[in-house]
Amino acid sequence: MAAFIAAQGDEHGVPLAAACRALGVSRSWFYKWAPGQLPPRAARRERLKAEIRRLFAGHQGKYGSPRITADLRDEGWAVSENTVAALMREQGLAARRKKKRKATTRPGKGRWRAPDLVRRDFPAQEINVKWYGDGTEIRTGEGKLHLASVLDVASRRVLGFALSEHHDAELAYGALAMAVAVRGGAVPGVILHTDYAEVGVKPRNHGLAWSAVAC
Repeated sequence: MAAFIAAQGDEHGVPLAAACRALGVSRSWFYKWAPGQLPPRAARRERLKAEIRRLFAGHQGKYGSPRITADLRDEGWAVSENTVAALMREQGLAARRKKKRKATTRPGKGRWRAPDLVRRDFPAQEINVKWYGDGTEIRTGEGKLHLASVLDVASRRVLGFALSEHHDAELAYGALAMAVAVRGGAVPGVILHTDYAEVGVKPRNHGLAWSAVAC
């Protein structure tokens, strides 16, 4: 009977509601038994699930329901985050948790440790009072690189930087040497504050007062 109803619509333009009413069946019965037919809500749900799968794969499985919902709304879908979350669970789609960033600073092997001279009093009103040193990891197509930098907190100017394949004392000193040169070759009284637990480079007569905090 379902095939007959479908044929009336395809061949003679008989509305589905009229055909179902004339034969004494409901439209839900027709959708259940007609091959390849889904009710409008169910069809929309299937299209939505397919789009969620596409977006999830496009973002390498890193997006959860809030960001997937935002993308869907940008595309014109009227959908709630709860609905997206439910459809993701139904399909076994769960965003991968971000890996915790590994600390790039490492204690040096020497015995000398710098005290914490800043003690969370970070601002400075004049240049050459407090400098901050930091390091970051940069991923490239040929491997990791490490960037060390020195910043004057008053001017917010990066005074020195150095790039290397290794995060070590030589890299840190390269950034520091550039900073000292930029500020005239000697910086008596400047506090250099870093997040190293133990600084691998000693002052070397630049007039710096070293300050550090544990990682």
